[in-house]
Amino acid sequence: MEVTQDLSFIHLISNASVLVQMVMGLLLLVSLLSWWYIFIKLFAIRREKQLTSEFEELFWRNSNLNDLYKQSSGAARADQGALERIFSAGFVEFVKLKKQHGVDSSAVMDGTRRAMRATYQREMDRLESHLAFLASVGSVSPYVGLFGTVWGIMNAFRGLANVGQATLAHVAPGIAEALVATAMGLFAAIPAVVAYNRYAHDIDRLATRFESFSEEFSNILQRQP
Repeated sequence: MEVTQDLSFIHLISNASVLVQMVMGLLLLVSLLSWWYIFIKLFAIRREKQLTSEFEELFWRNSNLNDLYKQSSGAARADQGALERIFSAGFVEFVKLKKQHGVDSSAVMDGTRRAMRATYQREMDRLESHLAFLASVGSVSPYVGLFGTVWGIMNAFRGLANVGQATLAHVAPGIAEALVATAMGLFAAIPAVVAYNRYAHDIDRLATRFESFSEEFSNILQRQP
């Protein structure tokens, strides 16, 4: 019972050296932040997929671009998705250039595509926010935990210098304390890597849908009188 208590998780953390405890605290903070961003991106990407599908359905069902723009501009800003903002930016630029005299059709379409491209870049920056943090956590956390482990093992063996006969009972607690840091590093890294890969894939698919819509919308505008 005494050995079990001495090797409990809480006991190992409380008896670790100050540097190892600092490493564990840093990993715990990073893990909590990564989980916060994981849930934020989960709901944000899911919401963006829903808004994109809804606007695509509305766009192909409504042949009148003016009516569609009025519906889009009249919607609440929080209810507008990235695809809807790309459409609005392109349509506004197209109408503005069409009203100018002396502007040929190629210049009108070039300006429209640039407006949609600028909005596309802003929306992609918004969707990709916090992904770099998840990537950093996934790549760095195991090494931070390994650093804490190496330091803890060094202290454990240094403590054996004053022991006449080293046994497993003397070595086990120190090594177990050190290995907790590696476990916490992996605990922080694995969810961050899985979430990053999943969200990067989802954002790439959304980007493909945005680019395809921009090309199709440009073709429709090019046929406008």
